[in-house]
Amino acid sequence: MATAFKQESFRDHYAYQNSPAGIRRFPFPFAEDTYMYSVNIEPHGNGSVGSPFEHVFDIDEHYVGECGDRAITLARDPERCQSLPHMLDAEWDTLELLMESLSNDYPEHFQLLREGNRWTWINRPLQIRQAFVFGEPLTLPQGPFEYIARQVQGDFVIMDHRENNLFMDAGIATAQADWSLSFDLGMNFMEWHAPVPLAGNMGIFERALKFLMMVQVGGPVRRLNWTMTINPRLDTAPETYPEWGPDRASVTPGNVGRKVHLRVEAQSIFRLPRSNALLFGIRGYLASLEELATHPRWAARLHRVLRTLPNELAEYKGITRYRPTVIEWLAAHDDGRELALGTQPE
Repeated sequence: MATAFKQESFRDHYAYQNSPAGIRRFPFPFAEDTYMYSVNIEPHGNGSVGSPFEHVFDIDEHYVGECGDRAITLARDPERCQSLPHMLDAEWDTLELLMESLSNDYPEHFQLLREGNRWTWINRPLQIRQAFVFGEPLTLPQGPFEYIARQVQGDFVIMDHRENNLFMDAGIATAQADWSLSFDLGMNFMEWHAPVPLAGNMGIFERALKFLMMVQVGGPVRRLNWTMTINPRLDTAPETYPEWGPDRASVTPGNVGRKVHLRVEAQSIFRLPRSNALLFGIRGYLASLEELATHPRWAARLHRVLRTLPNELAEYKGITRYRPTVIEWLAAHDDGRELALGTQPE
């Protein structure tokens, strides 16, 4: 069945809502009542039907709205998409992976026609039909990475593998959780993650880097990360902090359920065949507290996680100011019963 896409706004007046099916498939990240860092990496293969991991890249009811918001952000700030000159092979790798995956998994929406190196890409939801020559950038309206990344939900980073490390040498970031592509571009893996508190002394990032450098072509992996966002806003970059930062002070007991959103990132990692780079997909999902509370098990678990979250992590995630209000609201949805391990909604 073809997905019914919504016309939405992720800024200004905000017009965003998950359908009941959208809430149920939300990638809730907490399997236990407490949270501390873990690498939590697992194979990224075909998941259960209807889940966000059923296909290689998830296209859901928010696709058209999210692509529209990305176009607005790039028009305002073209530097939200950057690629260093030596990353061109990785750009074509990424274009091929995305076009093949989308056309195979969603043939009702996307189609890729190939005659040698002459390709035609059809994107029906966005009403795009583009003929181009694979390997020749001037036959596309933008560079190959930007061209296809504009048509996929979530952000992407391409990490060059050299010097026994991974370097963030290309990326598109219009839906990121408070980090700057312009600042991080060219950094290695450890430099990029240096601001994360507590984890540095736990050896987590050293283990993650070692694991990622062993990812093979055809063996993608994934993990979940999370934070919280006020209002259903995708663009929470440092560059636009004056537009969204003050919203953290707007949370009250009367509006917390609809304003505060759990923001979950499904991070997928692919080894690219020609360039040997790693493609790092950062697909964000938003659900308000009210939406999550339609599944009481999730509301109770989130209450316990936030109540016991170390203060350093709360500060890093930017939730310190409104965390007490969120905990108080969630407490009404937690009767104290024992919750079995797992992230399932009920």
